[in-house]
Amino acid sequence: MHDTSNELNTEHQVRNQLRKKLRRQRVKRLITTFVILALIVFGLYVYTFYKENNRFPWAQEKEQVSAVKEVEAKVYENVFSTTIDLSGYVEPIEIQKVILRAAGAVTDVYVKEGDRVKKGDVLIALDNTSQLYEVANLQAELERIQLTGSQRELELTELRLKSAMNRLDYTKAIANFDGVVAEVNVSVGDYFEAGSSAMTIIDRSRLKATVEIDEIDMQYVKLGQKAVLYFDSYSESSIDAEVSYIPMLGRYTNQGIGVMDVELTIADPPVTIAPGYTFEGSITSEGETKLILLPQSAVTTTRGGSTVTKKLADGSTVMVPVTVKYLGEGISQLLNGDLKVGDTVIIRRTDTTAGAFSAIGGGAGGGPGMRVF
Repeated sequence: MHDTSNELNTEHQVRNQLRKKLRRQRVKRLITTFVILALIVFGLYVYTFYKENNRFPWAQEKEQVSAVKEVEAKVYENVFSTTIDLSGYVEPIEIQKVILRAAGAVTDVYVKEGDRVKKGDVLIALDNTSQLYEVANLQAELERIQLTGSQRELELTELRLKSAMNRLDYTKAIANFDGVVAEVNVSVGDYFEAGSSAMTIIDRSRLKATVEIDEIDMQYVKLGQKAVLYFDSYSESSIDAEVSYIPMLGRYTNQGIGVMDVELTIADPPVTIAPGYTFEGSITSEGETKLILLPQSAVTTTRGGSTVTKKLADGSTVMVPVTVKYLGEGISQLLNGDLKVGDTVIIRRTDTTAGAFSAIGGGAGGGPGMRVF
């Protein structure tokens, strides 16, 4: 009995020791997990802080200072010729969609694709039996009225006959100009409704292209002006074209730019240049243009207008009202204002850096120089 009691006490002690050991292990795991999470959070905080502030949280913050730099620039003149870039595709100088003006069955097709035609040639004929009968009947009636009818009946019958003869003419499709048959969509026996397109005639003796030109460049474009075009399909040389039409109205693009659709004409195109071929090219203005230029950074623009700080001969400065046009790449054209070539203008720039004072003081580690265009 005593032995049994000792065994129970021993087993109870072992279980208690095992529970304590497991409890210590759980506490260690929790502490380790907490430490790892704390290190991760701290690392993320340090990384984010450094990325936003360019320094570690324990580093001393650099004091930012602002300094104004004044740089002098000259008003200068540039002489150049204006070149306007072009792109587009060519099309025939004239295109005729051959439309059948009467309904009926096709009795004759006189041409095929590739045939040359002359103005007035008959291309297609429809069954005209009913139209011929109507004309003959009215002609007979007109003869009778001329003998026994009144003047009013005679006039009305002549009008009816003229209308019937027009309907007879509508049974034929005729070429409107000298050209080439580019497409045929009709065969003998087909039935067509009035207004249907049956054939396409083109005039390839000249080619034309419509190019989009910015409103700023239109001042350099004139009728008869030469354009030079380059085709991938024609590597021998460039092809000359001429400005043949400038519309009276411009249009407004989706990008908010005013443009003109100007027409170019190629007078004698090579046979290898087919309608639909694309090109790149340019128009160069005749003569040279003189522009007075200054850096755009010298111009201060407010609601009241634009001004420039001009340096006088005695070293003082004065604000000069100006009108300018920005040309790109930091350069503006002077359109109006009390400035001339050779005048000095002041460009003011504000730097906010830790080394601004050293840049002003011209210390050993002075800041970089400024390029003025």
